Amino acid sequence: MESTKKIVLLGQFGVGKTSLLRRFITDEFSKAYKTTLGVQIKKKTVELPSGKIMSMIIWDLEGFSSVTKTRASYLFGASAFIHVFDLTRPATYQNLEEEIAFIKSKYPKVLLKTVGNKCDEKTPNDFLEYIKDSSVEVQMYTSAKTGEGVNELFMEIAKKLKHND
Repeated sequence: MESTKKIVLLGQFGVGKTSLLRRFITDEFSKAYKTTLGVQIKKKTVELPSGKIMSMIIWDLEGFSSVTKTRASYLFGASAFIHVFDLTRPATYQNLEEEIAFIKSKYPKVLLKTVGNKCDEKTPNDFLEYIKDSSVEVQMYTSAKTGEGVNELFMEIAKKLKHND
């Protein structure tokens, strides 16, 4: 039996949410930056190792300076959140602790993955310094450009959601 799950991509503008989604859906990457307005919704059906089928309805939200400014209606009914930040832009991860705490307090039963994108580029020392002194646990590093970690991210989420059914 096929199950359907809503996955929501969160994060500031320019962190690569749309590029991660494009890489997962079509296995393509574009250097052209195009701002997402409102929300873009895509669907991909995957087969899990168990043979079960899952339809992932993925909501790519426009970037906000803070997740607290995201419309609650976009988040409602989500099975998982992917909070994406840009490893090369400190402004995109300096409030991670507060944002993750906000998500966990409002949606405690929703699976949350914290993802550092653009791992193909040199990781700046300030990120390494930040993460050392932070309680934030980055679960995965990805590169929409090279594809590194992208399928693994979405498939890991699908497996966890199926396991929780």
